[in-house]
Amino acid sequence: MNRFSLIASAVLLALSGQAMAALVPPPGYYAGIEKQKTGDGDFKCQAAPTPYTGSLQFRSKYEGSDKARATLNRASEQAFRDSTKDITDLERGVSKLVTQYMRDGRPAQLDCALTWLDSWARADALLSKDFNHTGKSMRKWALGSLSGSWLRLKFSNARPLAAHQAQAEEIEKWFGRVGEQVVRDWSDLPLEKINNHSYWAAWSVMATAVVTDRRDLFDWAVKEYRVGANQVDEQGFLPNELKRKQRALAYHNYALPPLAMIASFAQVNGVDVRDENHGALKRLGDRVLSGSKDPAQFKSRNGEKQDMDDLKVDSKYAWLEPWCSLYQCNADVQQRRQRMQPFNSFRLGGDVTRIYDPGAERK
Repeated sequence: MNRFSLIASAVLLALSGQAMAALVPPPGYYAGIEKQKTGDGDFKCQAAPTPYTGSLQFRSKYEGSDKARATLNRASEQAFRDSTKDITDLERGVSKLVTQYMRDGRPAQLDCALTWLDSWARADALLSKDFNHTGKSMRKWALGSLSGSWLRLKFSNARPLAAHQAQAEEIEKWFGRVGEQVVRDWSDLPLEKINNHSYWAAWSVMATAVVTDRRDLFDWAVKEYRVGANQVDEQGFLPNELKRKQRALAYHNYALPPLAMIASFAQVNGVDVRDENHGALKRLGDRVLSGSKDPAQFKSRNGEKQDMDDLKVDSKYAWLEPWCSLYQCNADVQQRRQRMQPFNSFRLGGDVTRIYDPGAERK
């Protein structure tokens, strides 16, 4: 073999090694248990929510609204919450159990989370092919919540899953199956239909990609991120969220958590999307932070006075944790972030502050 063949072989080998590198989460997911406690104390595992295997046809909380989908229908919202209760209880419950376990390290907390997830995995829950828009939305939200929590167990240097490999394998296979369905649910949409729902779908698939080490899922999530980033205009607005009339600012804010999380996960896996569409994610975040102080700028764009209720809820700004790890946040933003910490978002897998800012003061 001549010198050039040797060099070519070395390059191919290096590229092959890069291609086969295992997918990883941001460094904060490797954290151990905060304070390992002996015994299970007064912890009692509640019965798992009933695995949801039925049709994913749910009423929308905006039922009867016009195209803006911005006017809440109280009756249909209650019907929606009643019919999706088991799914939401699983999301919130697993997030709480994992957060408690990573804080206290009580074996019963881990066993409870595994029992809940295993029961849903073995039932092939959330995989119905009979669904409407609200139903497929619930599927991707649930997947993002559950995979996001699971990442903390899978990658923790305390290795909590080492003694539960059979259960973990069953659960991760289920995540993969649900992830594949989410990809089918949200692929190939026309641009005018791509909004925050698609970004949340991409986040759920990104989290699942890292859990299952699936490059195909990772690539799909990055592709969808790029579609989202390229929707951000020069002023930092998302045209499809401006259509939400009085809730435009709230939905711009709601679009940021999945986009920021995807960018953070992509970066640690060698794909830097921060400059996509000339720093679109930075521009979007800046616009929302500015709008939260002066919503008139949103009214000037779509003619509607903004509903600010969501913008007064600290947890709605959980995206600041990954966002400030991607960009240099100025002193004003850092102060706002610190005032609102810690951020806990079950749809992002729980305690986001512990992952991105572990030294933050706990309230």
